[in-house]
Amino acid sequence: MPVAPAPTPEVAVDGPSTRLKRWTPAFGFWTLLVASYSISSLLSAAAEGRPSTWYRVLSWNVPEFYLWMALTPLVGFIARRTAGMAWRRFLAIQIPLAIAFAAFHTSFFLALYWLSGVNAHDGAALAKIFHGEFVYQFHLGLLTYGIILFVLRGLDAHRGLKDEKLRTSQLEAQLAQSELQALRMQLQPHFLFNTLNAISALALEDPMRAREMIARLSDFLRLTLEDGAAQDVSLSRELQFVECYLAIQEIRFQDRLVVEWDIGAATRLASVPHLILQPLIENALRHGLASKPDRGTLRIVAAREGDELRLVVEDDGIGLPPGAPPARIGLGNTRSRLRARFGADARLELLPGTHGGTRVELSLPYEECPA
Repeated sequence: MPVAPAPTPEVAVDGPSTRLKRWTPAFGFWTLLVASYSISSLLSAAAEGRPSTWYRVLSWNVPEFYLWMALTPLVGFIARRTAGMAWRRFLAIQIPLAIAFAAFHTSFFLALYWLSGVNAHDGAALAKIFHGEFVYQFHLGLLTYGIILFVLRGLDAHRGLKDEKLRTSQLEAQLAQSELQALRMQLQPHFLFNTLNAISALALEDPMRAREMIARLSDFLRLTLEDGAAQDVSLSRELQFVECYLAIQEIRFQDRLVVEWDIGAATRLASVPHLILQPLIENALRHGLASKPDRGTLRIVAAREGDELRLVVEDDGIGLPPGAPPARIGLGNTRSRLRARFGADARLELLPGTHGGTRVELSLPYEECPA
Protein backbone atom coordinates (compact mmCIF):
# COMPACT_ATOMS: atom_id res chain seq x y z
CA MET A 1 0.00 0.00 0.00
CA PRO A 2 1.51 3.40 -0.93
CA VAL A 3 2.55 5.68 1.88
CA ALA A 4 0.62 8.93 1.91
CA PRO A 5 2.91 11.93 1.39
CA ALA A 6 3.53 13.96 4.51
CA PRO A 7 1.97 17.42 4.45
CA THR A 8 4.33 20.33 4.13
CA PRO A 9 4.48 22.79 7.04
CA GLU A 10 2.08 25.66 6.61
CA VAL A 11 3.51 29.13 6.17
CA ALA A 12 1.69 31.93 7.92
CA VAL A 13 0.34 34.58 5.54
CA ASP A 14 0.52 38.19 6.67
CA GLY A 15 -3.01 39.16 5.62
CA PRO A 16 -5.18 42.15 6.62
CA SER A 17 -6.42 40.48 9.80
CA THR A 18 -2.85 39.68 10.87
CA ARG A 19 -1.73 43.25 10.22
CA LEU A 20 -4.76 44.57 12.15
CA LYS A 21 -3.91 42.39 15.13
CA ARG A 22 -0.34 43.63 14.98
CA TRP A 23 -1.22 47.33 14.67
CA THR A 24 -3.99 47.42 17.28
CA PRO A 25 -1.68 46.94 20.31
CA ALA A 26 0.87 49.33 18.72
CA PHE A 27 -1.78 52.05 18.33
CA GLY A 28 -2.95 51.43 21.89
CA PHE A 29 0.63 51.69 23.18
CA TRP A 30 1.34 55.04 21.52
CA THR A 31 -2.08 56.38 22.49
CA LEU A 32 -1.33 55.42 26.09
CA LEU A 33 1.91 57.39 25.90
CA VAL A 34 0.04 60.41 24.51
CA ALA A 35 -2.49 60.25 27.35
CA SER A 36 0.23 59.72 29.98
CA TYR A 37 2.37 62.66 28.82
CA SER A 38 -0.67 64.89 28.41
CA ILE A 39 -1.89 64.23 31.94
CA SER A 40 1.61 64.80 33.26
CA SER A 41 1.89 68.14 31.42
CA LEU A 42 -1.49 69.31 32.73
CA LEU A 43 -0.61 68.39 36.30
CA SER A 44 2.78 70.13 36.05
CA ALA A 45 1.17 73.28 34.62
CA ALA A 46 -1.43 73.31 37.37
CA ALA A 47 1.24 72.86 40.07
CA GLU A 48 3.30 75.76 38.67
CA GLY A 49 0.29 78.00 38.15
CA ARG A 50 0.71 78.13 34.37
CA PRO A 51 -2.39 78.20 32.16
CA SER A 52 -2.82 75.10 30.02
CA THR A 53 -5.64 73.33 28.17
CA TRP A 54 -6.24 69.85 26.86
CA TYR A 55 -6.26 71.16 23.31
CA ARG A 56 -2.85 72.78 23.65
CA VAL A 57 -1.27 69.76 25.36
CA LEU A 58 -2.67 67.28 22.84
CA SER A 59 -1.62 69.50 19.92
CA TRP A 60 2.00 68.85 21.01
CA ASN A 61 1.89 65.24 22.19
CA VAL A 62 -0.29 63.71 19.48
CA PRO A 63 1.97 64.72 16.54
CA GLU A 64 5.14 63.89 18.50
CA PHE A 65 4.21 60.33 19.49
CA TYR A 66 2.12 59.42 16.46
CA LEU A 67 5.03 60.42 14.24
CA TRP A 68 7.13 57.80 16.04
CA MET A 69 4.29 55.33 15.54
CA ALA A 70 4.36 56.07 11.79
CA LEU A 71 8.15 55.63 11.74
CA THR A 72 8.03 52.31 13.63
CA PRO A 73 7.43 50.09 10.51
CA LEU A 74 10.48 51.65 8.85
CA VAL A 75 12.56 51.00 11.98
CA GLY A 76 11.24 47.42 11.97
CA PHE A 77 12.20 46.95 8.33
CA ILE A 78 15.73 48.16 9.10
CA ALA A 79 15.88 45.92 12.16
CA ARG A 80 14.99 42.86 10.08
CA ARG A 81 17.47 43.74 7.33
CA THR A 82 20.31 44.15 9.85
CA ALA A 83 19.42 41.07 11.91
CA GLY A 84 22.25 38.55 12.13
CA MET A 85 24.96 41.09 11.31
CA ALA A 86 28.18 41.27 13.30
CA TRP A 87 28.05 43.87 16.07
CA ARG A 88 30.55 46.23 14.42
CA ARG A 89 28.67 46.32 11.14
CA PHE A 90 25.35 46.54 12.98
CA LEU A 91 26.47 49.59 14.98
CA ALA A 92 28.09 51.17 11.91
CA ILE A 93 24.66 51.13 10.24
CA GLN A 94 22.39 51.79 13.21
CA ILE A 95 24.22 54.76 14.79
CA PRO A 96 23.95 56.99 11.67
CA LEU A 97 20.33 55.88 11.22
CA ALA A 98 19.54 56.71 14.84
CA ILE A 99 21.03 60.20 14.35
CA ALA A 100 19.05 60.67 11.12
CA PHE A 101 15.74 59.56 12.68
CA ALA A 102 16.30 61.69 15.77
CA ALA A 103 17.20 64.74 13.63
CA PHE A 104 14.12 64.25 11.43
CA HIS A 105 11.81 63.92 14.42
CA THR A 106 13.39 66.92 16.15
CA SER A 107 13.11 69.06 13.01
CA PHE A 108 9.45 68.12 12.72
CA PHE A 109 8.86 69.05 16.34
CA LEU A 110 10.66 72.37 16.04
CA ALA A 111 8.76 73.19 12.84
CA LEU A 112 5.56 72.56 14.73
CA TYR A 113 6.86 74.74 17.54
CA TRP A 114 7.67 77.55 15.06
CA LEU A 115 4.27 77.34 13.38
CA SER A 116 2.56 77.64 16.75
CA GLY A 117 3.99 81.16 17.02
CA VAL A 118 5.34 80.78 20.55
CA ASN A 119 7.44 83.82 21.43
CA ALA A 120 7.67 84.66 17.72
CA HIS A 121 8.30 88.37 18.47
CA ASP A 122 11.21 87.76 20.82
CA GLY A 123 14.05 86.44 18.64
CA ALA A 124 16.56 85.95 21.46
CA ALA A 125 14.06 84.09 23.63
CA LEU A 126 12.91 82.06 20.66
CA ALA A 127 16.50 81.07 19.77
CA LYS A 128 17.18 80.07 23.38
CA ILE A 129 14.04 77.98 23.51
CA PHE A 130 14.83 76.37 20.14
CA HIS A 131 18.34 75.47 21.29
CA GLY A 132 17.10 73.92 24.50
CA GLU A 133 14.26 72.10 22.79
CA PHE A 134 16.57 70.82 20.04
CA VAL A 135 19.02 69.30 22.54
CA TYR A 136 16.19 67.79 24.58
CA GLN A 137 14.21 66.48 21.63
CA PHE A 138 17.30 65.15 19.82
CA HIS A 139 18.45 63.26 22.91
CA LEU A 140 14.91 61.95 23.42
CA GLY A 141 14.77 60.91 19.75
CA LEU A 142 18.00 58.90 20.02
CA LEU A 143 16.68 57.18 23.13
CA THR A 144 13.28 56.48 21.52
CA TYR A 145 14.86 55.05 18.37
CA GLY A 146 17.02 52.72 20.48
CA ILE A 147 14.05 51.53 22.52
CA ILE A 148 11.92 50.90 19.41
CA LEU A 149 14.79 49.02 17.75
CA PHE A 150 15.39 46.90 20.86
CA VAL A 151 11.69 46.06 21.29
CA LEU A 152 11.20 45.19 17.62
CA ARG A 153 14.30 42.99 17.58
CA GLY A 154 12.96 41.20 20.65
CA LEU A 155 9.52 40.71 19.09
CA ASP A 156 11.05 39.40 15.86
CA ALA A 157 13.23 36.99 17.83
CA HIS A 158 10.21 35.79 19.83
CA ARG A 159 8.15 35.39 16.64
CA GLY A 160 11.00 33.52 14.97
CA LEU A 161 11.28 31.20 17.97
CA LYS A 162 7.54 30.45 17.85
CA ASP A 163 7.72 29.77 14.10
CA GLU A 164 10.71 27.48 14.62
CA LYS A 165 8.87 25.58 17.36
CA LEU A 166 5.86 25.24 15.07
CA ARG A 167 8.01 23.93 12.21
CA THR A 168 9.77 21.54 14.59
CA SER A 169 6.49 20.20 15.95
CA GLN A 170 5.14 19.76 12.41
CA LEU A 171 8.27 17.91 11.32
CA GLU A 172 8.11 15.72 14.44
CA ALA A 173 4.47 14.92 13.67
CA GLN A 174 5.38 14.05 10.07
CA LEU A 175 8.24 11.86 11.29
CA ALA A 176 5.94 10.07 13.73
CA GLN A 177 3.36 9.53 10.98
CA SER A 178 6.02 8.15 8.67
CA GLU A 179 7.29 5.85 11.39
CA LEU A 180 3.77 4.63 12.15
CA GLN A 181 3.18 4.00 8.46
CA ALA A 182 6.43 2.07 8.13
CA LEU A 183 5.64 -0.06 11.19
CA ARG A 184 2.14 -0.72 9.94
CA MET A 185 3.43 -1.75 6.52
CA GLN A 186 5.53 -4.47 8.18
CA LEU A 187 2.36 -6.23 9.35
CA GLN A 188 0.62 -6.82 6.05
CA PRO A 189 3.43 -8.58 4.13
CA HIS A 190 4.13 -10.70 7.21
CA PHE A 191 0.48 -11.76 7.47
CA LEU A 192 0.15 -12.28 3.71
CA PHE A 193 3.19 -14.55 3.53
CA ASN A 194 1.86 -16.72 6.38
CA THR A 195 -1.60 -16.95 4.83
CA LEU A 196 -0.27 -17.74 1.37
CA ASN A 197 1.91 -20.49 2.85
CA ALA A 198 -1.16 -21.95 4.55
CA ILE A 199 -3.15 -21.79 1.31
CA SER A 200 -0.28 -23.47 -0.54
CA ALA A 201 -0.25 -26.29 2.03
CA LEU A 202 -4.03 -26.79 1.72
CA ALA A 203 -4.21 -26.51 -2.06
CA LEU A 204 -3.60 -30.25 -2.62
CA GLU A 205 -4.71 -31.56 0.76
CA ASP A 206 -8.08 -29.81 0.95
CA PRO A 207 -8.89 -27.63 -2.09
CA MET A 208 -12.27 -26.52 -0.69
CA ARG A 209 -10.71 -25.13 2.49
CA ALA A 210 -7.99 -23.47 0.40
CA ARG A 211 -10.64 -21.74 -1.73
CA GLU A 212 -12.51 -20.62 1.38
CA MET A 213 -9.28 -19.21 2.83
CA ILE A 214 -8.65 -17.32 -0.42
CA ALA A 215 -12.14 -15.81 -0.17
CA ARG A 216 -11.52 -14.72 3.45
CA LEU A 217 -8.15 -13.28 2.45
CA SER A 218 -9.89 -11.34 -0.31
CA ASP A 219 -12.28 -9.85 2.27
CA PHE A 220 -9.36 -8.86 4.48
CA LEU A 221 -7.51 -7.16 1.62
CA ARG A 222 -10.70 -5.33 0.58
CA LEU A 223 -11.06 -3.87 4.08
CA THR A 224 -7.40 -2.89 4.07
CA LEU A 225 -7.71 -1.07 0.74
CA GLU A 226 -10.89 0.71 1.82
CA ASP A 227 -9.16 2.32 4.78
CA GLY A 228 -6.19 3.41 2.68
CA ALA A 229 -3.40 4.95 4.74
CA ALA A 230 -5.54 5.67 7.82
CA GLN A 231 -3.46 5.52 10.98
CA ASP A 232 -6.41 5.42 13.40
CA VAL A 233 -9.79 3.73 13.02
CA SER A 234 -12.72 3.08 15.31
CA LEU A 235 -12.56 -0.06 17.44
CA SER A 236 -15.68 -1.27 15.64
CA ARG A 237 -13.81 -1.06 12.33
CA GLU A 238 -10.73 -2.70 13.83
CA LEU A 239 -12.87 -5.62 15.01
CA GLN A 240 -14.04 -6.17 11.42
CA PHE A 241 -10.39 -6.73 10.46
CA VAL A 242 -9.97 -9.08 13.42
CA GLU A 243 -13.06 -11.08 12.46
CA CYS A 244 -11.76 -11.39 8.88
CA TYR A 245 -8.37 -12.49 10.14
CA LEU A 246 -9.86 -15.03 12.58
CA ALA A 247 -12.12 -16.41 9.84
CA ILE A 248 -8.92 -17.31 7.96
CA GLN A 249 -7.34 -18.81 11.06
CA GLU A 250 -10.42 -20.83 11.95
CA ILE A 251 -10.11 -22.57 8.59
CA ARG A 252 -6.51 -23.48 9.45
CA PHE A 253 -7.34 -24.63 13.00
CA GLN A 254 -10.62 -26.31 11.96
CA ASP A 255 -12.41 -27.20 15.23
CA ARG A 256 -9.45 -26.53 17.53
CA LEU A 257 -10.08 -22.79 17.95
CA VAL A 258 -12.77 -21.15 20.07
CA VAL A 259 -13.02 -17.35 20.10
CA GLU A 260 -14.68 -15.49 22.98
CA TRP A 261 -15.60 -11.82 22.66
CA ASP A 262 -16.15 -9.38 25.52
CA ILE A 263 -16.50 -5.97 23.85
CA GLY A 264 -18.00 -3.16 25.93
CA ALA A 265 -20.67 -1.19 24.10
CA ALA A 266 -19.01 2.09 25.17
CA THR A 267 -15.77 1.15 23.44
CA ARG A 268 -16.90 0.62 19.86
CA LEU A 269 -16.45 4.29 18.91
CA ALA A 270 -13.00 4.47 20.51
CA SER A 271 -10.12 5.43 18.24
CA VAL A 272 -7.34 2.84 18.01
CA PRO A 273 -4.24 2.48 15.80
CA HIS A 274 -5.14 0.54 12.68
CA LEU A 275 -4.22 -3.19 12.82
CA ILE A 276 -3.14 -2.94 16.46
CA LEU A 277 -4.86 -6.18 17.51
CA GLN A 278 -3.99 -8.45 14.57
CA PRO A 279 -0.30 -9.05 15.48
CA LEU A 280 -1.23 -9.72 19.12
CA ILE A 281 -3.78 -12.30 18.04
CA GLU A 282 -1.31 -13.78 15.57
CA ASN A 283 1.25 -14.21 18.37
CA ALA A 284 -1.35 -15.86 20.60
CA LEU A 285 -2.25 -18.34 17.87
CA ARG A 286 1.31 -19.10 16.80
CA HIS A 287 3.03 -19.30 20.20
CA GLY A 288 0.11 -20.28 22.41
CA LEU A 289 -2.45 -22.34 20.54
CA ALA A 290 -0.78 -23.74 17.40
CA SER A 291 1.15 -26.39 19.36
CA LYS A 292 -1.71 -27.21 21.73
CA PRO A 293 -3.02 -30.71 20.84
CA ASP A 294 -6.60 -30.11 21.97
CA ARG A 295 -9.04 -27.25 21.56
CA GLY A 296 -7.82 -23.80 22.58
CA THR A 297 -9.63 -20.62 23.52
CA LEU A 298 -8.78 -17.13 22.40
CA ARG A 299 -10.40 -14.31 24.39
CA ILE A 300 -10.61 -10.71 23.17
CA VAL A 301 -11.68 -7.99 25.61
CA ALA A 302 -12.28 -4.26 25.19
CA ALA A 303 -13.32 -2.07 28.12
CA ARG A 304 -13.25 1.59 29.02
CA GLU A 305 -11.70 2.43 32.37
CA GLY A 306 -12.00 6.16 33.04
CA ASP A 307 -9.95 8.00 30.43
CA GLU A 308 -8.27 4.80 29.22
CA LEU A 309 -9.20 2.09 26.76
CA ARG A 310 -8.06 -1.38 27.83
CA LEU A 311 -7.65 -4.10 25.20
CA VAL A 312 -6.84 -7.67 26.17
CA VAL A 313 -5.83 -10.64 24.02
CA GLU A 314 -5.61 -13.85 26.08
CA ASP A 315 -5.11 -17.51 25.20
CA ASP A 316 -5.07 -20.71 27.25
CA GLY A 317 -2.28 -22.31 25.23
CA ILE A 318 1.20 -23.43 26.18
CA GLY A 319 2.49 -19.87 26.62
CA LEU A 320 5.97 -18.56 25.93
CA PRO A 321 9.01 -20.32 27.36
CA PRO A 322 10.63 -18.46 30.30
CA GLY A 323 12.84 -15.63 29.05
CA ALA A 324 11.73 -16.02 25.44
CA PRO A 325 11.88 -12.76 23.45
CA PRO A 326 8.71 -11.44 21.78
CA ALA A 327 8.15 -12.23 18.13
CA ARG A 328 10.04 -10.06 15.67
CA ILE A 329 6.75 -8.82 14.19
CA GLY A 330 4.29 -8.63 17.06
CA LEU A 331 4.89 -7.22 20.52
CA GLY A 332 8.03 -5.34 19.52
CA ASN A 333 6.28 -3.76 16.54
CA THR A 334 3.19 -2.95 18.63
CA ARG A 335 5.28 -1.32 21.36
CA SER A 336 7.03 0.82 18.75
CA ARG A 337 3.73 1.92 17.24
CA LEU A 338 2.28 2.82 20.64
CA ARG A 339 5.41 4.75 21.59
CA ALA A 340 5.35 6.69 18.30
CA ARG A 341 1.62 7.41 18.56
CA PHE A 342 1.06 8.01 22.30
CA GLY A 343 4.48 8.31 23.93
CA ALA A 344 4.35 7.38 27.62
CA ASP A 345 0.52 7.52 27.72
CA ALA A 346 0.15 3.95 26.41
CA ARG A 347 1.29 0.65 27.98
CA LEU A 348 1.64 -2.94 26.80
CA GLU A 349 2.09 -5.74 29.31
CA LEU A 350 2.74 -9.45 28.75
CA LEU A 351 1.29 -11.47 31.66
CA PRO A 352 0.45 -15.07 32.52
CA GLY A 353 -3.05 -16.04 31.34
CA THR A 354 -5.92 -16.66 33.73
CA HIS A 355 -6.15 -20.33 32.66
CA GLY A 356 -2.59 -20.84 31.51
CA GLY A 357 -1.19 -19.45 28.30
CA THR A 358 -0.46 -15.75 27.96
CA ARG A 359 -2.31 -12.50 28.38
CA VAL A 360 -1.44 -9.26 26.59
CA GLU A 361 -2.95 -6.09 28.08
CA LEU A 362 -2.86 -2.88 26.12
CA SER A 363 -3.88 0.47 27.67
CA LEU A 364 -4.11 3.68 25.68
CA PRO A 365 -5.88 7.05 26.03
CA TYR A 366 -9.58 6.90 25.24
CA GLU A 367 -10.48 9.10 22.28
CA GLU A 368 -13.59 8.83 20.16
CA CYS A 369 -12.91 8.31 16.49
CA PRO A 370 -14.34 11.13 14.33
CA ALA A 371 -17.19 10.03 12.11
